[in-house]
Amino acid sequence: MNDFPEFMHHPDNKIFSGSQYGKGIEGYVFDGMDGSQMAIWTCKTAGQSTEHSHAFDEYLVVVQGKYILIIAGENIPLGVGEEYCIPKGTAHAGAYLAGTRTIHAFGCRRAKRAIEEKS
Repeated sequence: MNDFPEFMHHPDNKIFSGSQYGKGIEGYVFDGMDGSQMAIWTCKTAGQSTEHSHAFDEYLVVVQGKYILIIAGENIPLGVGEEYCIPKGTAHAGAYLAGTRTIHAFGCRRAKRAIEEKS
């Protein structure tokens, strides 16, 4: 597969661009009853996210392509099937190739939907 299934791309779940730390990516978010979130991202172009941190843990797994996690100036390359858990409060960024797809889980609500910004 070169994309997530169509049902995962419902417009109501599209992530607001201001809730993303990189350009050229498209994301969709899903909420857990406990306040956690999962997000899928597809990198349409190569790029890099700005450094940021969260007040909650973040887990990510690479589904396709390559993602380079950057923590404390160290590059941590992640390929297909590789995963990483970023502890809360850890400043991090990421570099990605065009076509990279990732799944992220957050220990809290992380992303706003585009429809939330319209209302």
